[in-house]
Amino acid sequence: MSSDKDTAEKPKKKKKGGMLVKGVGALALCGAGAGGAYAYFLSTAEPHAEKREKDVPKLILKGEEDPYAVKAEGEEEGAGEEVLGEGGSKYRTSYYTFSDDFTSNLKNSVGLIQVSIAASTHRDGRVLMWLKKHELAVRSRVLIVLADTPEEEVLSPEGKERLRKRIAVAINDVLTEAEGFGGIDQVHFRGLLVQ
Repeated sequence: MSSDKDTAEKPKKKKKGGMLVKGVGALALCGAGAGGAYAYFLSTAEPHAEKREKDVPKLILKGEEDPYAVKAEGEEEGAGEEVLGEGGSKYRTSYYTFSDDFTSNLKNSVGLIQVSIAASTHRDGRVLMWLKKHELAVRSRVLIVLADTPEEEVLSPEGKERLRKRIAVAINDVLTEAEGFGGIDQVHFRGLLVQ
C-alpha cells in the first residue's frame, strides 16, 4: 500500500512543478514583451525629440544671417546694408506691425480702448511668418484681453505695462496652439487711446 501512495504522490508533485515552470515562463515572456515594447517606443521617441528641437525658431545673433528672413513691405533689393549697433542685446530684433488698430470695450465700463501694436522677437523669421499667418486668431485673442481690462488699469503707466505683458502672453499662446512655439519677446504700443 505504501508503494501505491508513493506513486500517487509523485505525479501530483510533477503537476505542481510543471505549473510553476509554466507560470514563470509566462511571466518571463510578458516581461520580454514589455521590455521590447519599451525599447521600441524609446527608439522611436528619440528622432521626434530631435525633430521638434530642429523645428523651434532659433535665436539670431546680430550680424548673423536669418535663413527665414521676411522681406519687409516696400523693401527693395540692394536698398543698402543693415548697420547694427554694438551695444544692447547680442540678438537681432525683428518687428511685426499689426495692420489695423484694435478697438474694444473696457471691462465693467462704458469706456473704449483703441490700441495699435507691434510685436518683437529675437528668433528667426518663422515667428513673423506665423504672426502674419495667424493674425486673425491673434487679433481675436488680443480683443479678449482688452475686453477683460478695467478702465483704471489703462490710465496708469504700470497698468499699461501689465496690459502689454498680458497681450504678449496671449499672442504667444495663439502661436503655441497653432505652431507649437510662441517666440514673441515683447509687445509695443504704437498708439493707445482711451475714450
